[in-house]
Amino acid sequence: MGKTKKPRAVKLIIGMLAKSQKLFDKAEEFFIKDFGAIDYKSPVISFNHTGYYKKEFGGALKRIFISFKKPVSPEKIAKIKLLTNSIEEKLSADKKRRVNIDPGYVSDSKLILATTKDYFHRIYLNHGIYAEVTLMWRKGGFKPFEWTFPDYRSKEYIDVFNAIRNAYMAEARKG
Repeated sequence: MGKTKKPRAVKLIIGMLAKSQKLFDKAEEFFIKDFGAIDYKSPVISFNHTGYYKKEFGGALKRIFISFKKPVSPEKIAKIKLLTNSIEEKLSADKKRRVNIDPGYVSDSKLILATTKDYFHRIYLNHGIYAEVTLMWRKGGFKPFEWTFPDYRSKEYIDVFNAIRNAYMAEARKG
């Protein structure tokens, strides 16, 4: 019989989709209040991997990823997703979202994303939130699965997550 133990803290990440830097900046104000200091911000990346969001947001979407200095316990990801959903609502206009916020975390072995959508490869957490292992760490870098979203398979995104994981591991080694 295995013994239970507390999981190691993980690196909280948030991906955002929006049309303007102003919306990214406004969302970040909420994040800093709720999660503390941001320690990494990716370059702004053009989002052109799917038309899934076009009807809701229109075209010319941009993506940015951020991570936070303070590690979090992985079981908090469901409540964090609920909080980011409420931030999306606060930043809405005319009952339409203007920013899409996707929280997750990086550990030594994986990238997890939180979602409200169930599917065969997602595990129910609580409060209507599921977790998906989106990328796995193998042989010095993150690798996708067959279900990984096309944008998360891209070299550009994987480079971002590799950089975040490297920073996470360096902090973990410091103690």
